[in-house]
Amino acid sequence: MKERRIEKGRYTLTCLIPRREPEEIIYLHSPSADLRLPEDLLEEAGAVCVSVSGEDWNGDLTPWPARKVFARGEDFAGRGEEYLAELTGEMMPLAEKELGAEGLRRGIAGVSLSGLFAVYAACRTDLFEKICSISGSLWYDGFLDYLKSHPASSAVRRAYFSVGSREKNTRNPRMSRVEECTAKAEGLLREQGVETCFEINPGSHFADGEERLRKGLRFILLQ
Repeated sequence: MKERRIEKGRYTLTCLIPRREPEEIIYLHSPSADLRLPEDLLEEAGAVCVSVSGEDWNGDLTPWPARKVFARGEDFAGRGEEYLAELTGEMMPLAEKELGAEGLRRGIAGVSLSGLFAVYAACRTDLFEKICSISGSLWYDGFLDYLKSHPASSAVRRAYFSVGSREKNTRNPRMSRVEECTAKAEGLLREQGVETCFEINPGSHFADGEERLRKGLRFILLQ
């Protein structure tokens, strides 16, 4: 695949472009710049992948303010709505124009808090047909209730969810609900007629990140 970088203010868009004519475009927020993307899978699917970096993880990817989960951490600022406006109104049009990718089907993928943001984004805009939420923070205070009253856009056709088998064993009572909340979120989208998949993978929160991402992208792009 070809790689191209686009700068937009404080954000960097690292774009992987297939050699053949692209058919869709996936926007990814990754918790680590070292997370390797499944280039062979993206090439097979004819999918452009745009990895966004420069966002404030705890602020931009959370839907509303909430208290911190770790004593040494920071509270969640809840600027998701403002960040989504930047993503969809500025970054996405720029990337698609620069890459000649206008009019392609779109998906959004994320891990942990960005997995939460992916689902939130699908409730707030009709720009995404596919969602990939890997160990998404769907335990986030009030989010499941929000999802019940604010269903995903009717544009969403396919959604993938996964968690690690040990994530529910955390001592933090809020985060320990992740498996339960993810299963319920998957069920809500399935009831809407979305083709869904929910998998429980061995290990803790960030274990085998590359393989988990591959599974998620395979489901939304190829199956």
